[in-house]
Amino acid sequence: MSDSPRPDYEADRNFATTLARGLSVLRAFRTDDDGLTNAQLAERTGLPKSTVSRLTFTLGCLGYLTQPQRNDRYRPGPTLLAMGHVAAASLSFLDPAQDMMQDLADRTGTLVLFAVRDRDKVALMRTWRPRHAASIWLEVGHRLPIAGSSSGLAVLGATTREEFADLLSDHPEPPLDGGSFDALRREGRDQLIGHGYAVVRNQLRYSPKISAVSVPFRSARLAGPVVFSCGALDDVLPDARIHAEVGPTLRDTVARLQRLVCAEGRPALSGALND
Repeated sequence: MSDSPRPDYEADRNFATTLARGLSVLRAFRTDDDGLTNAQLAERTGLPKSTVSRLTFTLGCLGYLTQPQRNDRYRPGPTLLAMGHVAAASLSFLDPAQDMMQDLADRTGTLVLFAVRDRDKVALMRTWRPRHAASIWLEVGHRLPIAGSSSGLAVLGATTREEFADLLSDHPEPPLDGGSFDALRREGRDQLIGHGYAVVRNQLRYSPKISAVSVPFRSARLAGPVVFSCGALDDVLPDARIHAEVGPTLRDTVARLQRLVCAEGRPALSGALND
């Protein structure tokens, strides 16, 4: 993280750097972690260990982190967990999505996932694994490059002009083919208009062995588009199967969910590139 370009807003005098660093410590935790030491947190955040030590002490005092025994590893604390439950209210549409997405995973034999943009990447927030088939497994909290994943392409294609400018301010990693984000956004939008789903080109894929297809979704409770995806190894999900079966099925499932929560939802795709 320390080697990546600083987003433009970090130069603003109103930007609270200490707060941002504390939040980066909280964001470093993953679902499969059995606690993290200050050294591990320093490695993941790119912050000096001395800075991390002060931040974890403060976050522990406030209940955001817990350290059961002295010199033990830090874990998410009760205050952070309570905040997570409050934030989950913004994702209330995932309750009716549960059975729909599990059925989709079982029918297609793919890993179905829900992801949101997390600054310069898209982060997995929930996954559904097929019950009776082997599948790839990506943990909740795993982050995918925007320019190298179908999830990122669907987010790009569904962004408004203002949302796109905000995305660029986080300086995501550029496309592997050296192209521009403007061109990639146009490519994603063309796919969403033409097919109702997005598939990243092989030349751009961050993982050459995994295929995926993605559909954007909008909720009035969230800023910007989020995305549902189906993913599997190439031999399970070749391009032909994506276009003949899995892509249209995912598209129709997300459309059904959008209609079901129409009181809080709106079309994922705006009418024009400059909207």
